Amino acid sequence: MLTKLPHGFPLAIIEEANTAFVIIDESLKLSYANPASELLLSQSCQRLSQQSLQQLATHYHFSPVTIEQVFKDKGAFNENEVTLLVDAQPLVINLSATHLSFEGCAYVIIEMRCIEQQRKLSQVHYQEHQQKAAQDLVRGLAHEIKNPLGGLRGAAQLLESELPSPELKEFTQIIIEQADRLSALVNRLLGPQKMGERKMDNIHSVLEKVRQLVCLDLPDFINIKLDYDPSIPDFEMQSDQLLQAFLNIVQNAVQALIPDVKQGSEITLRTRTAHQVTINGVPQKLAVEIKVIDNGSGIPKHLKDTLFYPMVTGKSDGTGLGLSIAQELIKQHHGRIECHSTVGHTEFSIYLPMKL
Repeated sequence: MLTKLPHGFPLAIIEEANTAFVIIDESLKLSYANPASELLLSQSCQRLSQQSLQQLATHYHFSPVTIEQVFKDKGAFNENEVTLLVDAQPLVINLSATHLSFEGCAYVIIEMRCIEQQRKLSQVHYQEHQQKAAQDLVRGLAHEIKNPLGGLRGAAQLLESELPSPELKEFTQIIIEQADRLSALVNRLLGPQKMGERKMDNIHSVLEKVRQLVCLDLPDFINIKLDYDPSIPDFEMQSDQLLQAFLNIVQNAVQALIPDVKQGSEITLRTRTAHQVTINGVPQKLAVEIKVIDNGSGIPKHLKDTLFYPMVTGKSDGTGLGLSIAQELIKQHHGRIECHSTVGHTEFSIYLPMKL
């Protein structure tokens, strides 16, 4: 509650507000935080008031420069879609700051409006529309390539049977091998076409197989941390397809950490239950939440909006199909996958409805 503000400071309006308000004094320390801000930032006012603006900015991963400028200019500013990191979870807010003088002292009132949910819904809808368009285009091209490719391979085989010299057959073998290579790529572009047979299984059994496969070729400086909720029951799934989806995501995290080559690099596999959630517009009483978290340098900004598109990759030798295929497999389980990334914290979240 109130810590340093002078008697009579007009707090009645913001005290009961549902929007988060904090007040910074001239020494750049927090003087007041209303209950809504304590809830938003997951800290008490007393705890918040013990930190300077710079400490708060470092803790929540935002720049204090613009707020400091409000004191200098005695003005105001607004900034949209500021990402805070609260309890290691990214939180998107609209932030505004206003200069205020009271009894000869200067203050800056900061308002924080959480837009995470509406932004997420809008972003998911837009990205799904764009991804479907991109996938339809790629699949259409893949089908157009696949048909003549089969004819090309068949013609090379017929030609090979008519050639009198073994030396000449070496060239037809090159045609056949390259046709097979392109055919395999086309099949990957087309992606999984249908859901396999479902059966009761445990999500941790699937994740353990993923961990074992990844650890076969895992660099020494990368550690995999497990944070499982053992109470999650078995539910219907196509285990092999989920294995492939999770493997693609974890391998993507490994590839993101390799260029840094730093001790303390870590990938966390976390599971939790989620109650009364909406997945792809459908309310679900019970779902499982699987998170794949790494502490790498983050996803480049120019890739964030197209991350799940086929053929989009940040690696020079990547195909850009891993995350696209993972998303398709998750969708076939009526689930959703989303990603939030900042420097030092990239988090893929998968939500799967549990039909017991």
